[in-house]
Amino acid sequence: MSAIIIDGKQIAKEVRESVASCVTQLKEKEIEPCLAVILVGENPASVSYVTGKKKALVEVGMADRSYLLPESTTQQELLALISQLNADTTVHGILVQLPLPKHIDEDAVIMAIAPEKDVDGFHPVNVGNLLIGRKAFLPCTPHGIIVLLQRMGIKTDGAHAVVVGRSNIVGKPVSILLARKDCNCTVTLCHTGTKNMGSITRQADILVVAAGKPHTITADMVKEGAVVIDVGVNRIPDSTKKNGFHLEGDVDFNEVKEKASYITPVPGGVGPMTIAMLMQNTLESAQNSSR
Repeated sequence: MSAIIIDGKQIAKEVRESVASCVTQLKEKEIEPCLAVILVGENPASVSYVTGKKKALVEVGMADRSYLLPESTTQQELLALISQLNADTTVHGILVQLPLPKHIDEDAVIMAIAPEKDVDGFHPVNVGNLLIGRKAFLPCTPHGIIVLLQRMGIKTDGAHAVVVGRSNIVGKPVSILLARKDCNCTVTLCHTGTKNMGSITRQADILVVAAGKPHTITADMVKEGAVVIDVGVNRIPDSTKKNGFHLEGDVDFNEVKEKASYITPVPGGVGPMTIAMLMQNTLESAQNSSR
């Protein structure tokens, strides 16, 4: 029996429609939610992500304050722009697209964003609040994964969730969210230092894979009936494609879908949820500013 394919595009669309409805209500109070996206340089993947974000802003009716800065932008210039946006009461969210050019310290940039405008959820204040269960902007991809599980009616209470990958952007925060009382999973976190990973992933009722390497998880590493969430986005050279590549996740999709009960595709699974949750966070920031 083949797995149910989780349609991230459809669920993300529903989230964006809900956000758009709330944006309309805020505009009636003369508050226009606004996101400032800053892109330094022309990394092709980053340009693609920013284009997707700009499209979503139009769709939900938010103001788009984009800054496309040259690769040569200095750290001082970038920090000065962030400081200016922190002080601008018409801007509700600030997002600096990562990765940044090597001459700019990413940590210094993340620290410079006011926590109340950190709609990426990367500032240590928001990360700390996430960890201790206080209200905070949740990182968009991990939050999107939780929403996918909830919208699909997947039982998390008491489930054993295994997360593969310990990045600050996905692996660590999603493991914390899965362990919180509203999900109530028992969580195991695997990484490059994990020995005999297959013996652990085969125990997973819910398997979240954010390893950054194609085909990290093969069918023999998955328990029959597991829920598999593939966060990976790997560009595979492909001369048959107009852009010269196709996307694959970190899971061997064709094999694993024959064993899993639910699985996310790449593309069209977790990816669209990331941008939808960014819109949700920006909306919440605008709502907070109106109180």
